[in-house]
Order: sequence, then C-alpha cells, then structure tokens
Amino acid sequence: MLNVAVLMGRLVADPELKHTPNDIAVTRFTIAVGRNYGKTAEERKTDFIDILAWRNTAEFVCKYFRKGQLIAVEGTIQTGSYQDKDGNKRKSFEVLANNVQFAESKRSSEQSAMQDESKPEIKNEDFAAYSSGKDDDFQTIESDEDLPF
Repeated sequence: MLNVAVLMGRLVADPELKHTPNDIAVTRFTIAVGRNYGKTAEERKTDFIDILAWRNTAEFVCKYFRKGQLIAVEGTIQTGSYQDKDGNKRKSFEVLANNVQFAESKRSSEQSAMQDESKPEIKNEDFAAYSSGKDDDFQTIESDEDLPF
C-alpha cells in the first residue's frame, strides 16, 4: 500500500507551536494550493489543505515560516470521522508532515512579506493570480563563450 502526499503552497496564517501534556511539540497549519487546471487564472480554484506536524518538524515550521511563505510538504494523508455538536457525522482530512522544506529563496520570501503588508487579504478566487509572481533572480546571458562548461 502507498500513502504519500507531496504538496507545495502558501501558508494562510502564521503557524503556532503548541505542546502536549507530555511536552511534545505539535503544530497545525493550512496551506493554499492552487489547482493546475483552468482556462484562465480567474477560473482556477485553490484548495486549502490542513497539515499536522510533530516534534522537530513542528518546531522547524514555527521557527522559520510565516504567513504567505511558499512551503513544500511531504507526508501521509490521514482521515478520521467524528460527530459534530448537532449529532451529524463528519469526516476530517489532513496531511501528517514527515518532511518540510523551503520552496522559495529568502529574498523572494521577504519580498512577498513586504507586498503582503500593503495588500488586502487574499480571497480563494484570486489566489492563482497571487501565486504566479514574477521571479527576477535570473539574467539573460548574451554569449556562452565564457562559461566554464
């Protein structure tokens, strides 16, 4: 059997570190992941996926990641069921993070954070336009004669 989830998206809020009664670090956070299909950017949808991280992974996420940052998560999908306060049966879905990595440069992350301070809150329908930012880290090389390979 195989249960592997690999996701890349933007944090919708700052992650918050908590501890269990046995002092085990844990955090829950949500990432916004744009779907790959849609005729135009306006038609593209965004999925908001809940992530659960434990111990060192939880501490790493809370120490280094903030709202709006691009994050890569590898983990497994967990489902559960419960009854809500009205007695209705509900299902839950989350990804248990095994590995978390930076998915953008520090410079890009800082620029996103500065832009976020001056922008209104992002809505589901305009996430696709937000996530397709321009990356100015590359330069055009006119001639390849001076390259060492």
